[in-house]
Amino acid sequence: MKVTLSALDTYESSFTPLVVIELAQDVKEETKEWLKNRIIAKKKDGGAQLLFRPLLNKYEKETLENQNLYLVGASKIRLLLGAEAVGLVKECNDNTMRAFTYGTRQNFKGFDDNNDDFLTMAECQFIIKHELENLRAKDEKMIPGYPQAKLYPGKSLLRRLLTSGIVIQVFPLHDNEALKKLEDTWYTRLTLKYQPIDNIRGYFGETIALYFGFLEYFTFALIPMAVIGLPYYLFVWEDYDKYVIFASFNLIWSTVILEVWKRGCANMTYRWGTLVMKRQFEEPRPGFHGVLGVNSITGREEPLYPSYKRQLRIYLVSLPFVCLCLYFSLYVMMIYFDMEIWALGLHENSGSEWTSILLYVPSIIYAIVIEIMNRLYRYAAEFLTSWENHRLESAYQNHLILKVLVFNFLNCFASLFYIAFVLKDMKLLRQSLATLLITSQILNQIVESLLPYWLQKKHGVQVKRKVQALKADIDATLYEQVILEKEMGTYMGTFDDYLELFLQFGYVSLFSCVYPLAAAFAVLNNFTEVNSDALKMCRVFKRSFSEPSASIGVWQLAFETMSVISVVTNCALIGMSPQVNAVFPESKTDLILIVVAVEHALLALKFILAFAIPDKPRHIQVKLARLEFESLEALKQQQMKLAAENLKEESRVSGKETET
Repeated sequence: MKVTLSALDTYESSFTPLVVIELAQDVKEETKEWLKNRIIAKKKDGGAQLLFRPLLNKYEKETLENQNLYLVGASKIRLLLGAEAVGLVKECNDNTMRAFTYGTRQNFKGFDDNNDDFLTMAECQFIIKHELENLRAKDEKMIPGYPQAKLYPGKSLLRRLLTSGIVIQVFPLHDNEALKKLEDTWYTRLTLKYQPIDNIRGYFGETIALYFGFLEYFTFALIPMAVIGLPYYLFVWEDYDKYVIFASFNLIWSTVILEVWKRGCANMTYRWGTLVMKRQFEEPRPGFHGVLGVNSITGREEPLYPSYKRQLRIYLVSLPFVCLCLYFSLYVMMIYFDMEIWALGLHENSGSEWTSILLYVPSIIYAIVIEIMNRLYRYAAEFLTSWENHRLESAYQNHLILKVLVFNFLNCFASLFYIAFVLKDMKLLRQSLATLLITSQILNQIVESLLPYWLQKKHGVQVKRKVQALKADIDATLYEQVILEKEMGTYMGTFDDYLELFLQFGYVSLFSCVYPLAAAFAVLNNFTEVNSDALKMCRVFKRSFSEPSASIGVWQLAFETMSVISVVTNCALIGMSPQVNAVFPESKTDLILIVVAVEHALLALKFILAFAIPDKPRHIQVKLARLEFESLEALKQQQMKLAAENLKEESRVSGKETET
């Protein structure tokens, strides 16, 4: 029997809350009633057909503080139909991955009418978010009670409510029991083991699971470099032959690990279904604005903004601002070198142990300044990119990542390049690299995890005391959970986490032959990073909505670009070594030509390796090809059936005409 959305009941007095909507304190009652009706209305009437109720009933509001909080959920059938609507891909009984359909639900592995675990909680919350975001204006010209909040047909109601300040936030709730089980297998027990990536994916979704998968893979990939670098650092520092061997191994290593990661990533995302998931048409981002018009592709009314205006903003404002920030970064770098000269002169004059320690102070101060500048620039880059008014979220993210990567690369590595190729001071280069790497790792651990965790813990104690002090004859467990979670910080995505790994990869690969211990320090940091990031996700920030992902996206290209730059820097460093210069005492031109030739040969080797190692394993390629073939065959059968029906109709019409 086919079940349609119109047959579903949207009223249940008790349901499992999955998502919380917080409204502003002064929202008018007519607005609340209108929003509730749109959320629970049937799909055919333009609603989301979800379950909706306030956190507190009218009696509890008299006892507890009214926070204007509302809970959203959905029935099991509604979630299954929603899974079909968003195109979720699940494993079938024949071990193939196919887009889920409610009509063929019995063909999918693990499905049972009495089993509520077929969809993960992250998938359920993703479905609800999708349905809320696709609540669209019909004939309303404004949000009831707010004439300044204009609407037009097809406009996303949730986005308008958020930008108008009527809705404060929408966030998914934690499942405390499932979260406790995940924590027990993830980070609470400090043992060397693999992370439960599939469990992380089930709870937080594919995007976050891919980050932790990449973090784990990158950490284990660093171990060979750390093992080789440690004895090399201790025993054969000035041995030219081993110097070249270590640098060459680093260059091959940086290529192979990125190519192997792509294969592992394809395996994971195929198993999760996101590798074969059809891409949804991208809607305009919430902050996009312009003159109301008709989209020539969708035919919907939406804001339109001329491309030339955006380009003018980028090239006449954003680009000069970025260049000015880069100049300021270089200016700060020169101040750092003045401090280094001052500390070195002080040490040479006194020669005491205290002044030898003072030699590291300029690098430590500079490392702290770099972190501060990176964070300040990030806010400026976000403001500028938003002001550029990009229509799509993907375009916004690409421009933001480009701005941030360029500045962070120059800010973090400019001083090292200057020391290596202008001052040619290898001792200072090793000292600066070690200080920058270690200081940045310590600061990131404190700022990203320890400090937020302490603040959140303090706030949690205050909330518990407040709830316990209430003389309420009700179960305040859910109330306490919602109040606690709504005050948590919002996780802004994996951008900063990937950026930290990207800079770490730069420290390890760019100047590896000068400081082989960099990989060892990176491994030690990442073992603690796994636990601190897990703590951050589970206890510091709100739970984030799941976002289906098939790869780490533009970060794969960023890491590959860094590995190419590392070839050039390591070849140049080898060419500057005293041992190589001793081979060409008279002709520097021959030396430069040979270094350039070796650099080109290594780059060619990198690209050959990248070409020789397929991005997807053979069995994944076969399965994807089979799915494509079956899709084409199904489309062909559908077209043939339609043609047969048309032919039959034409025969029937011509027969009637003959009789006439």
